[in-house]
Amino acid sequence: MFIQTETTPNDDSLKFIPGVPVMGDGTAEFLDTRSALVSPLAIRLMGVEGVSAVFFGPDFVTVSKDSENPWPVVKPEIYSILMEHFSSGQALFRSQEERDAAGPQDTMILDTDSETVAMIKELLETRVRPAIMEDGGDIEYRGFDEGGDGLVLVKLKGSCRGCDSSTVTLKSGIERMLMHYIPEVKGVEQVLDQEEEVALDEFNKLEQRLKKGEPIPKDSK
Repeated sequence: MFIQTETTPNDDSLKFIPGVPVMGDGTAEFLDTRSALVSPLAIRLMGVEGVSAVFFGPDFVTVSKDSENPWPVVKPEIYSILMEHFSSGQALFRSQEERDAAGPQDTMILDTDSETVAMIKELLETRVRPAIMEDGGDIEYRGFDEGGDGLVLVKLKGSCRGCDSSTVTLKSGIERMLMHYIPEVKGVEQVLDQEEEVALDEFNKLEQRLKKGEPIPKDSK
Protein backbone atom coordinates (compact mmCIF):
# COMPACT_ATOMS: atom_id res chain seq x y z
CA MET A 1 0.00 0.00 0.00
CA PHE A 2 1.25 3.47 -0.90
CA ILE A 3 -0.13 6.40 1.10
CA GLN A 4 0.15 9.79 -0.56
CA THR A 5 0.23 13.10 1.28
CA GLU A 6 -0.96 16.49 0.14
CA THR A 7 -0.37 19.83 1.78
CA THR A 8 -3.34 21.99 2.78
CA PRO A 9 -3.80 25.76 3.27
CA ASN A 10 -3.08 25.06 6.95
CA ASP A 11 0.62 24.35 7.59
CA ASP A 12 -0.28 22.27 10.65
CA SER A 13 -2.65 19.98 8.71
CA LEU A 14 -1.74 17.26 6.21
CA LYS A 15 -4.04 15.27 3.95
CA PHE A 16 -3.21 11.53 3.82
CA ILE A 17 -4.64 9.58 0.87
CA PRO A 18 -4.48 5.77 1.33
CA GLY A 19 -5.86 4.93 -2.13
CA VAL A 20 -8.88 3.13 -0.65
CA PRO A 21 -12.23 4.43 0.64
CA VAL A 22 -12.12 5.92 4.14
CA MET A 23 -15.64 7.10 5.06
CA GLY A 24 -16.97 6.33 1.58
CA ASP A 25 -19.61 8.98 2.06
CA GLY A 26 -19.90 11.68 4.68
CA THR A 27 -17.21 12.98 7.01
CA ALA A 28 -16.28 12.75 10.69
CA GLU A 29 -14.10 14.98 12.85
CA PHE A 30 -12.40 14.21 16.18
CA LEU A 31 -11.00 17.02 18.32
CA ASP A 32 -10.17 15.07 21.49
CA THR A 33 -9.63 11.52 22.71
CA ARG A 34 -13.16 11.24 24.10
CA SER A 35 -14.81 11.85 20.73
CA ALA A 36 -12.25 9.56 19.05
CA LEU A 37 -13.23 6.54 21.17
CA VAL A 38 -15.83 5.51 18.57
CA SER A 39 -13.09 4.85 16.00
CA PRO A 40 -10.09 2.54 16.53
CA LEU A 41 -8.13 4.48 13.91
CA ALA A 42 -8.98 7.91 15.29
CA ILE A 43 -8.05 6.99 18.86
CA ARG A 44 -4.66 5.65 17.73
CA LEU A 45 -3.93 8.78 15.70
CA MET A 46 -4.95 11.04 18.59
CA GLY A 47 -2.41 9.14 20.70
CA VAL A 48 0.49 10.36 18.56
CA GLU A 49 2.37 13.13 20.36
CA GLY A 50 1.50 16.49 18.84
CA VAL A 51 -1.67 15.40 17.02
CA SER A 52 -4.56 17.73 17.90
CA ALA A 53 -7.33 16.66 15.51
CA VAL A 54 -8.30 13.91 13.05
CA PHE A 55 -10.71 14.28 10.16
CA PHE A 56 -12.11 11.45 7.99
CA GLY A 57 -13.17 12.34 4.44
CA PRO A 58 -14.60 10.04 1.75
CA ASP A 59 -11.14 8.88 0.60
CA PHE A 60 -8.66 10.73 2.81
CA VAL A 61 -7.62 11.35 6.40
CA THR A 62 -6.58 14.84 7.46
CA VAL A 63 -4.37 14.99 10.55
CA SER A 64 -3.75 18.28 12.36
CA LYS A 65 -0.96 18.86 14.86
CA ASP A 66 0.22 21.58 17.20
CA SER A 67 2.95 23.98 16.10
CA GLU A 68 5.53 22.62 18.55
CA ASN A 69 5.94 19.23 16.87
CA PRO A 70 7.44 19.28 13.33
CA TRP A 71 6.02 17.06 10.59
CA PRO A 72 9.28 15.10 10.06
CA VAL A 73 8.88 13.80 13.63
CA VAL A 74 5.11 13.26 13.62
CA LYS A 75 4.59 11.94 10.08
CA PRO A 76 6.37 8.54 10.30
CA GLU A 77 4.16 7.34 13.17
CA ILE A 78 1.01 8.52 11.37
CA TYR A 79 2.13 6.66 8.24
CA SER A 80 2.69 3.49 10.26
CA ILE A 81 -0.75 3.65 11.93
CA LEU A 82 -2.56 4.35 8.66
CA MET A 83 -0.68 1.61 6.82
CA GLU A 84 -1.47 -0.96 9.51
CA HIS A 85 -5.14 0.01 9.71
CA PHE A 86 -5.95 0.01 6.00
CA SER A 87 -3.88 -3.13 5.31
CA SER A 88 -5.68 -5.08 8.05
CA GLY A 89 -9.20 -4.32 6.77
CA GLN A 90 -10.26 -3.25 10.26
CA ALA A 91 -13.53 -1.30 10.50
CA LEU A 92 -13.26 2.48 10.77
CA PHE A 93 -15.88 2.60 13.53
CA ARG A 94 -16.78 0.15 16.28
CA SER A 95 -20.39 -0.01 15.11
CA GLN A 96 -22.66 1.31 12.36
CA GLU A 97 -24.58 3.35 14.96
CA GLU A 98 -21.40 5.15 16.02
CA ARG A 99 -20.48 5.77 12.40
CA ASP A 100 -23.89 7.29 11.69
CA ALA A 101 -23.62 9.48 14.80
CA ALA A 102 -20.13 10.71 13.82
CA GLY A 103 -21.05 11.77 10.29
CA PRO A 104 -23.15 14.95 9.91
CA GLN A 105 -26.31 14.96 7.79
CA ASP A 106 -26.35 18.74 7.69
CA THR A 107 -27.12 19.22 3.99
CA MET A 108 -29.89 16.62 3.77
CA ILE A 109 -32.93 18.51 2.46
CA LEU A 110 -35.92 18.02 4.75
CA ASP A 111 -39.62 18.38 4.05
CA THR A 112 -39.72 21.20 6.58
CA ASP A 113 -37.01 23.22 4.78
CA SER A 114 -38.07 26.37 2.94
CA GLU A 115 -37.11 26.80 -0.71
CA THR A 116 -34.30 29.17 0.32
CA VAL A 117 -32.82 26.73 2.86
CA ALA A 118 -33.08 23.89 0.34
CA MET A 119 -31.14 25.98 -2.20
CA ILE A 120 -28.46 26.85 0.38
CA LYS A 121 -28.01 23.18 1.27
CA GLU A 122 -27.88 22.18 -2.38
CA LEU A 123 -25.16 24.72 -3.20
CA LEU A 124 -23.12 23.80 -0.12
CA GLU A 125 -23.32 20.09 -1.00
CA THR A 126 -22.67 20.30 -4.74
CA ARG A 127 -20.47 23.39 -5.17
CA VAL A 128 -18.76 24.24 -1.88
CA ARG A 129 -18.13 20.90 -0.17
CA PRO A 130 -16.18 19.28 -3.06
CA ALA A 131 -13.85 22.29 -3.29
CA ILE A 132 -13.15 22.37 0.45
CA MET A 133 -12.56 18.61 0.54
CA GLU A 134 -9.80 19.11 -2.04
CA ASP A 135 -8.00 21.03 0.71
CA GLY A 136 -8.59 18.28 3.27
CA GLY A 137 -11.53 19.86 5.04
CA ASP A 138 -15.30 20.11 5.04
CA ILE A 139 -18.11 22.56 5.70
CA GLU A 140 -21.11 21.93 7.91
CA TYR A 141 -24.40 23.81 7.53
CA ARG A 142 -25.58 25.14 10.92
CA GLY A 143 -28.58 27.27 10.02
CA PHE A 144 -30.05 30.29 8.24
CA ASP A 145 -31.65 33.34 9.85
CA GLU A 146 -34.53 33.48 7.39
CA GLY A 147 -36.65 36.07 9.13
CA GLY A 148 -33.80 38.25 10.37
CA ASP A 149 -30.45 39.39 9.00
CA GLY A 150 -30.16 36.71 6.31
CA LEU A 151 -26.98 35.15 7.68
CA VAL A 152 -25.99 31.60 6.78
CA LEU A 153 -24.22 29.90 9.68
CA VAL A 154 -21.58 27.30 8.81
CA LYS A 155 -18.71 25.47 10.50
CA LEU A 156 -15.41 24.77 8.76
CA LYS A 157 -13.80 21.45 9.66
CA GLY A 158 -10.63 19.46 9.08
CA SER A 159 -7.68 21.43 7.68
CA CYS A 160 -9.91 24.51 7.31
CA ARG A 161 -10.40 24.73 11.08
CA GLY A 162 -8.21 27.54 12.38
CA CYS A 163 -6.64 28.11 8.98
CA ASP A 164 -5.50 31.68 8.32
CA SER A 165 -7.26 31.63 4.96
CA SER A 166 -10.59 30.41 6.39
CA THR A 167 -11.99 33.95 6.68
CA VAL A 168 -11.00 34.66 3.09
CA THR A 169 -12.60 31.36 2.02
CA LEU A 170 -15.83 32.29 3.79
CA LYS A 171 -16.09 35.87 2.59
CA SER A 172 -14.63 35.88 -0.92
CA GLY A 173 -15.70 32.38 -1.91
CA ILE A 174 -18.70 30.89 -0.11
CA GLU A 175 -20.43 34.16 0.80
CA ARG A 176 -20.06 35.67 -2.65
CA MET A 177 -21.41 32.57 -4.37
CA LEU A 178 -24.43 32.13 -2.06
CA MET A 179 -25.33 35.82 -2.32
CA HIS A 180 -25.07 35.63 -6.12
CA TYR A 181 -27.47 32.69 -6.46
CA ILE A 182 -29.76 33.41 -3.50
CA PRO A 183 -30.80 37.07 -2.98
CA GLU A 184 -32.15 36.26 0.51
CA VAL A 185 -28.61 35.49 1.73
CA LYS A 186 -26.93 38.64 3.10
CA GLY A 187 -23.79 37.05 4.55
CA VAL A 188 -22.02 33.95 5.86
CA GLU A 189 -20.59 33.52 9.36
CA GLN A 190 -18.64 30.71 10.95
CA VAL A 191 -19.96 29.11 14.13
CA LEU A 192 -17.42 28.33 16.86
CA ASP A 193 -17.81 25.56 19.41
CA GLN A 194 -17.65 26.52 23.09
CA GLU A 195 -14.02 25.36 23.42
CA GLU A 196 -12.98 27.44 20.40
CA GLU A 197 -14.77 30.52 21.74
CA VAL A 198 -12.94 30.20 25.07
CA ALA A 199 -9.57 29.80 23.31
CA LEU A 200 -10.27 32.80 21.05
CA ASP A 201 -11.33 34.90 24.04
CA GLU A 202 -8.10 34.04 25.89
CA PHE A 203 -6.03 34.86 22.81
CA ASN A 204 -7.75 38.24 22.43
CA LYS A 205 -7.11 39.05 26.11
CA LEU A 206 -3.43 38.16 25.71
CA GLU A 207 -3.20 40.27 22.55
CA GLN A 208 -4.67 43.29 24.35
CA ARG A 209 -2.18 42.91 27.21
CA LEU A 210 0.71 42.82 24.74
CA LYS A 211 -0.56 45.97 23.01
CA LYS A 212 -0.75 47.77 26.39
CA GLY A 213 2.72 46.57 27.37
CA GLU A 214 1.42 44.60 30.34
CA PRO A 215 3.43 41.58 31.60
CA ILE A 216 2.29 38.17 30.36
CA PRO A 217 1.05 35.80 33.10
CA LYS A 218 3.27 32.76 33.59
CA ASP A 219 0.47 30.32 32.69
CA SER A 220 -0.02 32.07 29.31
CA LYS A 221 3.47 31.28 28.07
